[in-house]
Amino acid sequence: MSIQSNGIGPDGIRFDGRVAIVTGAGNGLGRGYALDLAARGARVVVNDLGGGRDGRGAPDNAETAAETVVAEIRSRGGEAIADGANVTDPAQVAAMVERTVGLWGRIDVLINNAGILRDKSFAKMELEDFRSVVDVHLMGAANVTHAVWPIMRAQGYGRVLMTTSTSGVYGNFGQSNYGAAKAGLVGLMNVLHLEGIRNGIHVNAVAPTAATRMTSDILDETALARLNPDFVTPAALFLVSEQAPSRTVILAGAGTYARLAIVESDGVFLPEGERTPEAVAARFAGIASLDRQHEIDAGLSHVDRILKRAADAAG
Repeated sequence: MSIQSNGIGPDGIRFDGRVAIVTGAGNGLGRGYALDLAARGARVVVNDLGGGRDGRGAPDNAETAAETVVAEIRSRGGEAIADGANVTDPAQVAAMVERTVGLWGRIDVLINNAGILRDKSFAKMELEDFRSVVDVHLMGAANVTHAVWPIMRAQGYGRVLMTTSTSGVYGNFGQSNYGAAKAGLVGLMNVLHLEGIRNGIHVNAVAPTAATRMTSDILDETALARLNPDFVTPAALFLVSEQAPSRTVILAGAGTYARLAIVESDGVFLPEGERTPEAVAARFAGIASLDRQHEIDAGLSHVDRILKRAADAAG
């Protein structure tokens, strides 16, 4: 199947000929992504298990929510199918991917959006609730990405989007499980960027702030209106377009779009005879200062930086 250019032409960013999987697409952010991808020419797999926001209570027909979105896409002239695969089940994920390739021949875009919440302070949280949230967000994303990865490598093209959160990169009380999973997705993005870039696979993340089932009971009506999920969609679609960067996190919400950066301070070099806890304490202000900062592109780049500093000090 020929693929039309996804360049930004007179019609803007397009996905004609592309095939996309969006997990957790029956409601909220995922629904918006699926609708806009289809409107811009993509064939879309609308994946949703159909449960509540805590991951419990899936209906007998798990595809109901997804089928509603598919019907909306088709009513607008788009192409889509519903799939009720549970992202935590590798066998169900493999069947979804096999079905997609069998129908449309390829997979170009994956948006890992499926998620659940089971908020509680860490002291009161059952480990099962910690594990369940990590399984859906982190392992779920890993399962689906692992299933599409060889297809994207063989094509020499792929776009993968993780969904992280300020709860992970900054912290949020009562969300140790959610925060751990969301921070883990940034780590997964960083590594997959390095492993995928040679095969034309770009891996990014979006950190949305939006009025969804996840936030409906913690924000007032004015805030919810300003946090329309549709305002996140432009960032997500850019990050899975042909023009997308790689290893980039965009925070999106209420009309503001920003790039998240992980930086390290320049640091302080301590001669060998001064490497004591007391010396670290005495020099901590300089160690922590971000007056000079570095954005590192890979773990080994950090190693190279500190080894060079040690070599320079040794003369």
